Amino acid sequence: MEVYLDNSATTKPYNQVVDEMCKALRDDFANPSSAYRKGFLVEKKIKKIRENIANTIGVEDKSIIFTSGGTEGNNAIIASVARLNKRRRNHIITSSIEHPAVVNTVRALEEEGFEVTVLGVDETGLVDVDELEKAITDRTCLVSIMYVNNELGAIEPVQQIGEIVSRYDQVFFHVDAVQAYGKINFKMKDIGADFMTVSGHKIHGPKGIGFMYIRDVNRFKPLLRGGGQEFDLRSGTENVPGIYGLGKAVEILFDDLDSNIDKIRENRDYLYMRISQKIDGIKLNTDILRGVCHILNISFDNVKGEVLLHYLDDEGICVSTGSACSAKKKGSHVLNAIGLSPAQIDGTIRFSLSEDNTKEEMDYVVEKLQKHVEMIRFFAKKNRR
Repeated sequence: MEVYLDNSATTKPYNQVVDEMCKALRDDFANPSSAYRKGFLVEKKIKKIRENIANTIGVEDKSIIFTSGGTEGNNAIIASVARLNKRRRNHIITSSIEHPAVVNTVRALEEEGFEVTVLGVDETGLVDVDELEKAITDRTCLVSIMYVNNELGAIEPVQQIGEIVSRYDQVFFHVDAVQAYGKINFKMKDIGADFMTVSGHKIHGPKGIGFMYIRDVNRFKPLLRGGGQEFDLRSGTENVPGIYGLGKAVEILFDDLDSNIDKIRENRDYLYMRISQKIDGIKLNTDILRGVCHILNISFDNVKGEVLLHYLDDEGICVSTGSACSAKKKGSHVLNAIGLSPAQIDGTIRFSLSEDNTKEEMDYVVEKLQKHVEMIRFFAKKNRR
């Protein structure tokens, strides 16, 4: 049996997504900026996809800007706010558990002279909104906090943060919603963010496509300049196959979103229940009552996560020891931020589900997990003698 439980790293594209992309490559290959009918028809379809995406979060279609994904979106937004405000405001607030696309962009700005406040989190990965408000000064230009953490599944209090930031003139709020969009049913008015980023390959769409939400386009300075595509906010010939694929993924996902969320949560909770029944010496790092539906993060005592990962891989089970975007780097800044010891971090496995997973798959995973955890612990104990 093959069981894919690494949906926070990437998701399998829907079959209809692949079909749409093939159609774009085979038939709708014209440049959307072209003056002839074939190009106009492609432009018209992109416009419709933009409108559909905008409707899912309750915004105007012109506030949706297609990008190459979450990393580009995060870079473009953070750099834009920084460049537009650096003379008067050079202070940025973020958290200790952000994605590297935010962490490293902010770090680069710090090297250029920006002041950065990195907020700590509690043991479940949540920022303290009171600490955030205390950190705002008359030099603050940006607050950048993710909606859902990609390793823990913690849902940050973005609505409260949005309310706080809205009370301060010239302070902007950016939300990295890569792990939230399609896993939480929300509207932009609920969180009050000025900017948001989303990635297609996290929602059963293709890689290399995503979108930014920009509330006020007059407050955005483009990262990429050129032919003026995307309302002159992100130049470059449109990735038509990617946009088609993203559009189809959004259409399918939001057709039955609440039901999918419930199914994923039910299987995630079932997986944890079975693990807790069969395996001792575990630490749950995910708040399963308040966290997002699809992520389960567990530390196994006296187990090296990387060794366990490879044993599970041999059984056809795909999991992760942390963020796949930085999997080749040692340790996890997220797990370190919530106070885990080096040994606990070393023994951590992240399971992330989709609506395609079944209870039968969860039973299979627990069976193989128990087998290999016990074996690893047995040999570890034997070697210590």
